[in-house]
Amino acid sequence: MNNNQISNSDMDIKKGALHPSILNQFRKNFEADQKNLLALNACAKTDPLEVCQQRHIIESTSHVFTHKVDSEIKPVTNQKNSGRCWLFAALNVLRIPFVKQHQIEDFEFSQSYLFFWDKIERSNFFLHTIVNVLQRGEPVDGRLMSFLLLDPVADGGQWDMVVNIIKRYGVIPKKCFPESFCCETSSRLNGILKTKMREYTKELNILIQKNSSKELINEKIIVYMEQLYRVIAICLGIPPETFTWEYYNKSKAYCVVGPITPLKFYEDYVKPYCDVENKLCLVNDPRPENPFGLTYTVDCLGNVVGGRRTLYINQKTKDMLKYAAESIKNNEAVWFGCEVGKRYALKLGIQDLRIHDYNLLFGIDINKTLSKAERLTYGDSSMNHAMVFTAVSLDANGEPTKWRIENSWGDDRGDKGYMVMTTEWFEEFGFEVVVDKQYVPKEVADLMKMEPKVLPAWDPMGTLAL
Repeated sequence: MNNNQISNSDMDIKKGALHPSILNQFRKNFEADQKNLLALNACAKTDPLEVCQQRHIIESTSHVFTHKVDSEIKPVTNQKNSGRCWLFAALNVLRIPFVKQHQIEDFEFSQSYLFFWDKIERSNFFLHTIVNVLQRGEPVDGRLMSFLLLDPVADGGQWDMVVNIIKRYGVIPKKCFPESFCCETSSRLNGILKTKMREYTKELNILIQKNSSKELINEKIIVYMEQLYRVIAICLGIPPETFTWEYYNKSKAYCVVGPITPLKFYEDYVKPYCDVENKLCLVNDPRPENPFGLTYTVDCLGNVVGGRRTLYINQKTKDMLKYAAESIKNNEAVWFGCEVGKRYALKLGIQDLRIHDYNLLFGIDINKTLSKAERLTYGDSSMNHAMVFTAVSLDANGEPTKWRIENSWGDDRGDKGYMVMTTEWFEEFGFEVVVDKQYVPKEVADLMKMEPKVLPAWDPMGTLAL
């Protein structure tokens, strides 16, 4: 071979392939650093994120706050193997003033009750949405249809979707409609629903291609919904039309409510102390194409036909947390959404940008080169979990520094189920805060009257909290 000929190995390198010589050099460089070998040995038996936790951050973290809601209710809730955090968080917000008013020690609203009706309503919403999308002329193999068919009836949700279900069906004590296997482990039910939705989509597409009448299409959807109702009812149980709730209050006195419908129970016993319709969903989307001070919605996002749209008022993080702190000071817990997994010590329940030293363990840093806006743009961030603020610490200038979080993952993590989050962490990975209108300036609340900008269905601001 003369000097001008290119070997097969050189050809591979030219094409971008990883030649064995390159990989051998990687290995030599790795093994030459004793710290790499120590890290390798440590991670063989331990979670890498626990290996790189910084002890001095753990030591300086405390669950002591300057302002805290009067009572944190037992038990700490547990969504188990389901994506129902948005429902758990909403009901955890509702139960604090409810328990205080009715002098109860331990209480939970039934999460499975809302879950049942969300599955029913969302199935119907999906089928009607699919018809609308197909009638727009969207191809079945196009981006929008592919996105919608990926997870047709997901567990997760957004605040306005909670409002839709509570407004229509009310709430019920958990003792009157307890959990089932498929509530706590929803994958079996979801697998059936996904397949049926895709089958129904095919059939609806055929009808639309034949220019079938609106009446015929609606009749088909009713047939499909009866089938789905049967599946959902078998898996989750059928909620009672009326119930009677018996309980002892803190004074050990016997009390009874009912017979009463769940909707009447919400309107008479819950709504006077926490009205879900009187709250606003504020988001932080710093992408330059989505200016602050405007209202947004997401195409095809919802759960009830004819229900409330999912609306967001885009605000700066500092303002969102200011309103949240005012709520806490007035003894009102706050529903919020974030990307829970980043810079998070799972067992300790600490969300702090400094909790992990990735550079010490891996020799590279994480979450440093992309801004919050860029993480949204490049698919590295989105709101995926909802929880509740129950306390806040304010500095000498009245600025929030850290928050106490009620989660729905049981009581074996953090401080008996409660977490602590720094304000700096929320600035990077927090996306939504839901507060009562009274804590928001009128000019901000009035933004709900404007026509929102519609974001595409796959936009990260439409990600569902699981």
